[in-house]
Amino acid sequence: MELPLFAILQRTPRIAVTLAFVLFLLTIVPALYSLLAYPISPLSISSLATDRPPPSDDHTRLSQLSSLSNPIHAPPDHTPSRHRDSSSDQSPSPENGPIPAPSHHTTLRHRKSSSGQIPTPKNGPIPSPSNHTRLSQLSSLSNQTPSPVPTSDDQSFPVTASVSRTPIRDDEQRCDLFTGEWVPNEEAPYYTNTTCWAIHEHQNCMKYGRPDTGFMKWRWKPDSCDLPIFDPQEFLEMVRGKAMGFVGDSISRNQVQSLLCLLSKVEYPEDISSSPDTDFKIWNYTSYNFTLHAMWSPFLVKSTKPPKSSLFSLYLDEYDTKWTSQIDRLDYLVISSGHWFYRPVIFYENKKITGCQYCELPNTTELPLYYGYRKALRISLKAILHNFKGLAFLRSFSPQHFEGGAWNEGGDCVRTRPYRRNETIPEGADLKIHDIQLDEFRAAEEEGRKKKGLRLRLMDTTQAMLLRPDGHPGRYGHLPNAKVTLRNDCIHWCLPGPIDTWNDILLQMMKTEE
Repeated sequence: MELPLFAILQRTPRIAVTLAFVLFLLTIVPALYSLLAYPISPLSISSLATDRPPPSDDHTRLSQLSSLSNPIHAPPDHTPSRHRDSSSDQSPSPENGPIPAPSHHTTLRHRKSSSGQIPTPKNGPIPSPSNHTRLSQLSSLSNQTPSPVPTSDDQSFPVTASVSRTPIRDDEQRCDLFTGEWVPNEEAPYYTNTTCWAIHEHQNCMKYGRPDTGFMKWRWKPDSCDLPIFDPQEFLEMVRGKAMGFVGDSISRNQVQSLLCLLSKVEYPEDISSSPDTDFKIWNYTSYNFTLHAMWSPFLVKSTKPPKSSLFSLYLDEYDTKWTSQIDRLDYLVISSGHWFYRPVIFYENKKITGCQYCELPNTTELPLYYGYRKALRISLKAILHNFKGLAFLRSFSPQHFEGGAWNEGGDCVRTRPYRRNETIPEGADLKIHDIQLDEFRAAEEEGRKKKGLRLRLMDTTQAMLLRPDGHPGRYGHLPNAKVTLRNDCIHWCLPGPIDTWNDILLQMMKTEE
């Protein structure tokens, strides 16, 4: 007689236990496996949302600075060594260097012209421009309390870890790189004055005893995205088989030195310059077949200077063919200038003298400041439009930061940290040059759109650099007892230093164009 299963289990406990164990394995084990393989995750918040600070009122005001610049879609002037003596390399004067604008301790939003007189070296320092509205809000005070920032001489504020620097995503490609803030960066610098051979003496601040190092530990943070730090390997791969040229004055060469130092982490180039003339240098990165050109043209247009004269002759309607004849072989071009236009000059147009600046010559019209710069920049951009087929950048004016007096009146730059945008900024560089650059760039860009293949972009670094009074050599661009005209250099930039950011921006703009 067959017994029901239940009765069998009652009579045979061993079978019951075995069957229960089998049922346990068939139900509990799969459940545990599922839990381990697919754990329940808590609700996450995007890192971009936490890294990105909310916009503030001063961000809106400062947006006027680069209102005419393209988003990504659209870093004493150095006299070349063959003209240098012990002081000319970093010592501008009315004869041998740019005449910086004075440093009046007023906020930019309160600037007014004190006189309608055209200034000259003899009748007083160069005043700030009047009717300067585009940058008038740059240093407006806000109710926001600035957060502590580290300084090299105040160890109570340690440098904090920098925020995540992820690559700019596709939906951020049109990020405005030129409006932002300087934030601490403990990872910097990415080279030193002992590891890079390309640093000129008057920018080798650590060599000449600068006691603080905090000026090297900042990076530029745009408001609406995160600018990646320069990647030398990525840059060299992008320019493989190509050529890049920089045209301008010693600030342009300052950026070239920074680029050479940043790339030295991957490869040292070979100097293949056709002559020992340091006005025009060419380096070749043999592993990448990439050539880097530095072309000296502080006025951008044709210029001459008699040996015993303090006056430069500027031909405002003639190309400086020393560089315009070479750009057709380049793929990338970066052009910049400004500081040399404060010198005493005579202007020529149509082969005739049309006026002068600081010349005090009889029967010669004294023309307003910036007359020559506007015309020189205009014809130089025209040369690019007509002779260049690659990607061109106009880098905007690099501010100077003399405080306590003009360059020849004891002015100095001794600050050890960047400004925050809600701080009052003592008036420094004359920003009229920047206004002219925006005007002329916009006109040239419009004309360039008609020429197929040409891409002209504005690298508007003026706001970022206006906030960096701590980045200049100051008194540490030479030996303490050196015989120099420019005792305190508040024009050029220390290396390593904030000028390295120009190459961060340059690479990001190149990547977007590609």
